[in-house]
Amino acid sequence: MDNKTVTIKINGVEYTVDGGSTILEACRKAGIEIPTLCYMEDVCDEGSCGICVVEVLKARTLQRACITQVFEGMDIKTNTPKVRLARKTIVELILANHPKDCLNCSASEICELRKISYDLGVTETPFEQTKELDLPLDLTSPAIVRDLNKCILCRRCVKVCEVVQSVNVIDIAGRGINSRVSCFMDKGIGESYCTNCGQCIKVCPVGALTEKSDIGRVWDYLSDPTKHVVVQTAPAVRVAIGEEFGMPVGSLVTGQMAAGLRRLGFNGVFDTDFSADLTIMEEGTEFLGRLTKVLGGEEASLPVITSCSPGWIKFIEHYYPKCLPNVSSCKSPQQMFGAVSKTYYAEKMGLDPRNIICISIMPCTAKKYECLRPELDDAFDHWKDKLMLKDEDHFQDVDAVLTTRELGRMMKEGGIDFVNLPDESFDSPLGESTGAAVIFGATGGVMEAALRTVYEVVTEKPLPKIELEAVRGMQGIKKADVPLVKPDGTEIVAKVAIASGLGNARVLLEEVNNGTSPYHFIEIMACPGGCLNGGGQPICDDPNVCEKRASAIYQQDEALTIRKSHDNPEIKKIYEDYFEKPNSHKAHELLHTHYIERDIYEQEKE
Repeated sequence: MDNKTVTIKINGVEYTVDGGSTILEACRKAGIEIPTLCYMEDVCDEGSCGICVVEVLKARTLQRACITQVFEGMDIKTNTPKVRLARKTIVELILANHPKDCLNCSASEICELRKISYDLGVTETPFEQTKELDLPLDLTSPAIVRDLNKCILCRRCVKVCEVVQSVNVIDIAGRGINSRVSCFMDKGIGESYCTNCGQCIKVCPVGALTEKSDIGRVWDYLSDPTKHVVVQTAPAVRVAIGEEFGMPVGSLVTGQMAAGLRRLGFNGVFDTDFSADLTIMEEGTEFLGRLTKVLGGEEASLPVITSCSPGWIKFIEHYYPKCLPNVSSCKSPQQMFGAVSKTYYAEKMGLDPRNIICISIMPCTAKKYECLRPELDDAFDHWKDKLMLKDEDHFQDVDAVLTTRELGRMMKEGGIDFVNLPDESFDSPLGESTGAAVIFGATGGVMEAALRTVYEVVTEKPLPKIELEAVRGMQGIKKADVPLVKPDGTEIVAKVAIASGLGNARVLLEEVNNGTSPYHFIEIMACPGGCLNGGGQPICDDPNVCEKRASAIYQQDEALTIRKSHDNPEIKKIYEDYFEKPNSHKAHELLHTHYIERDIYEQEKE
């Protein structure tokens, strides 16, 4: 914006605003609400919907507030008869070609088009339908469903995919009445190089983009008396699920969530935080192993890049396959939990692994895709010879994934009074976790959790301050130097970097790809802000939603007695009883994997 200020009038009241501001920005700062459907600050400002029109006195036409800059002496009217009629007419035109299925639309509670229609007093659709509304659903993706019949061509999904995520998997194709949001060659989104991050779902103002629901399948599992159904909950879910029930943004409801899951009928209510601690033990050991080799003059791939985010993993497989050796071989916490639940837990509880059903509650739509990857199914191989299983007996490590939003719908369907539930604990032996695990949900959390353990392993001293502020915050890219002094006085300075959002990941990957990266350890999360802002989280219009959820995450970390992964007693026990030590042969069989190069225009190359 210009440094100079200008004086304008809005509805007869004088305001001083920054020069270069748009009318929309000026009105919002003045506390005047202007309706929008296509606008997203710093992402989408093309003015395609036209609903934000205002009247500028002495101008001959209505102006679109989101793209028109203010000027000295500008006189703006936001609620004249001409403005109200124009906005109402635009909505009526949109509704003429929009399905009238609000009662069974999954976005009905949060649909911005429905709200704007109500606010503008739209009670009928006087215009004739001009295009067919019988396009088939795009069900090609394991994570995302597209319904182009509901699409209003606001372009938000296109822009978030291009500007924020730099994936560019969708764009506008066709002209006029034939315009549509399309993938390359009009293929299904599951046949493209979509990363399944779900950020497009979060910005869709209607129900044109939704997650592929597994609610029905989970109800079927819970109703089957032959199945032992266990559930794991990711760290970011506990600071967001309350929003589905009208609680304040960032409410920390860990105990209520565990209670609600138990009342849904799960046989075991566990915490992905347990396997997050397990991930730190494996990934931290892997990082130190590679770093020690390089410092000793041996060859090893540095920087090590975290592998917890499946959207990010698919992104590197498509765009930067040369960097795959840098990615940690560790599975994500979700997949580690799945493998452990059907091996260690099955043996400990005397259960047939074929009868264990593992359900994940995740903030992430890409986790639906991840659980289907054959590279991540190792429990079956573990049991194949022991139980004389055939290939057709194959079972997945994780059977189904529900998003935070889906869990909210499921609890409502089950008649659970979530807000008034008592606090309950997770079950054992896969429910104990640390503060290091819970901060996995925030960008920088995996790095901080890893460094808490790495620091103490290298220095053999406790951290002087457990909170590593340098890796916290919502910046897209963060960098830090962490000095590690060995007992003999030798100092290692670990150079680390964190990126959230695939557009920011691309910046760091370009350096890795061309050999100029100065870092030893990099954390990448596909979603801006990390899992707190995952594609499966409650859709919220609070501009500070990530900060509020992060605050709750760190609040729980501070409240826990044990805050370092290597101090978790259940983690110590699983190594004593089962894995022997981090990065052992058995740990590699069940907790590690490999990733593959994918062609840009094919779903996968195997």
